[in-house]
Amino acid sequence: MEDFSSSDEDYYYSSDRDSLDGFENDESDSQWVTSKSPTTKVITKESLLAAQREDLRRVMDMLSIREHHARTLLIHYRWDVEKLLAVLVENGKSYLFASAGVSVVEGEHTGTSLLSLSSTSMCEICIEELPVDKMTKMECGHGFCNDCWTEHFVVKINEGQSRRIRCMAHKCNAVCDESVVRNLVSKRHPDLAEKFDRFLLESYIEDNRMVKWCPSTPHCGNAIRVEDDEFCEVECSCGLQFCFSCLSEAHSPCSCMMWELWTKKCRDESETVNWITVHTKPCPQCHKPVEKNGGCNLVSCICGQAFCWLCGGATGRDHTWSTIAGHSCGRYKEDQAKKTERAKRDLYRYMHYLNRYKAHTDSFKLESKLKETILEKISISEERESILRDFSWVTNGLNRLFRSRRVLSYSYPFAFYMFGEEIFIDEMTNKEREIKQHLFEDQQQQLEANVEKLSKILEEPFDQYSDDKVTEMRMQIINLTVITDTLCKKMYECIENDLLGSLQCNTHNIAPYKSKGIEKASELAVCWNSKPSTTEKCVASDSGTSGKQTLHFGDQHALSLAHTHIV
Repeated sequence: MEDFSSSDEDYYYSSDRDSLDGFENDESDSQWVTSKSPTTKVITKESLLAAQREDLRRVMDMLSIREHHARTLLIHYRWDVEKLLAVLVENGKSYLFASAGVSVVEGEHTGTSLLSLSSTSMCEICIEELPVDKMTKMECGHGFCNDCWTEHFVVKINEGQSRRIRCMAHKCNAVCDESVVRNLVSKRHPDLAEKFDRFLLESYIEDNRMVKWCPSTPHCGNAIRVEDDEFCEVECSCGLQFCFSCLSEAHSPCSCMMWELWTKKCRDESETVNWITVHTKPCPQCHKPVEKNGGCNLVSCICGQAFCWLCGGATGRDHTWSTIAGHSCGRYKEDQAKKTERAKRDLYRYMHYLNRYKAHTDSFKLESKLKETILEKISISEERESILRDFSWVTNGLNRLFRSRRVLSYSYPFAFYMFGEEIFIDEMTNKEREIKQHLFEDQQQQLEANVEKLSKILEEPFDQYSDDKVTEMRMQIINLTVITDTLCKKMYECIENDLLGSLQCNTHNIAPYKSKGIEKASELAVCWNSKPSTTEKCVASDSGTSGKQTLHFGDQHALSLAHTHIV
């Protein structure tokens, strides 16, 4: 069970974490959803290396290659092991290696001197004859002097290309061995070598579509890894809930594009422009908007210019109230009238959805204060002699109220774009749009009615009621809890199947509905062996071990890099 105040509250003002303290209700909410392990993981500074090495080990064991080659392959395929396997099966190992710039030479080592019978060799970059011990050859077979290699590596690291530093040879696609890069750079620039190591570690997050940094401000330092679908909403261990796809606040049933357009529309001056178009007219001289504050249609701008409110023309020699030469105030101008009416209609439509969105948002904030009141009522009810000892139905009802209120709130921005002309104007005929709008609004109205009933009942002073009346109230809340949950599910099914699912070009994916609310990501447990014969040591999270993955690896030096360089 989730902390309803610190979870659902974040849908609206996630930065204010201290306003309410939540309470746990794991057992009481288990009747609604079967328990299963979390599918999202929190990756902390300590567990970043473990998470990376898990995928590295899979590829190394499967292809029998070194860690450097496995990392190069995974970075090329954005740490998508399943995609890497698909390419391997479809095109073979040779294509897999060549496309990623991996050169595997059997029986040879990188970073060694060039194969030459002489004691010197010429670097083709600086054109100098140097001893072979000052030359380095990569797996691709190309060798240059250590100074040229070092300068090449320094430039690439400073340019942010640490993850895939390619060979200097012309048209060579091979990626340089990271151990050679680290060895040469650390001799002259230890700080850049540390930066290089950090970039390699962070590539697991930066290049991985299934892992993203938590967007908290200030940053908590955590990343979130999802196992199944990237179109989901998650909660970090820091308490922030967000959309994994676009990293904005959790906003389903809105798609990411809808929510981006809605927030921009609410933030910028687009509706101010509409209001100005409807209620003002531009001065013919300074072109500033002028609002009429009287009944007379002869108005004056602050610049001193007088003009006719009816036609917008400046009053002067040809246009005065005594001379009407060229005066066309009474003539209908279709284009201007249509433009004004369109702006007025768009403004009223926007205000309709905005007012209802804000109404449910404000209701949620006010209902959040119910928590303390309900806890007091439960405490009083438990102290008195009563046949009812379990009041989990109250907290279940309150949790359901919060989740349903959230769904209602975001359903209005969804409807604004789903049935408007901004996105789907060519996807539906007017008749189809009207039918779908009625279908959605009927479900929205049913959900809204039951949410308001649930809100009203939860405010009742049940601590003052008799046992019979409390029992009756209990059944009402349980029934409304089930009904609102079912209606939310049906609304999401309607959106996914009947509305978005029927579109030809469907690029609008929404996070699935979850009865228990947004899933809390469990922290990844880090286990390692400092030596093969020693006992395992484990760094576990503070929130327990339930649902955690335990990873084993034996690179103590690499782990120390994770602690040192991830800032």
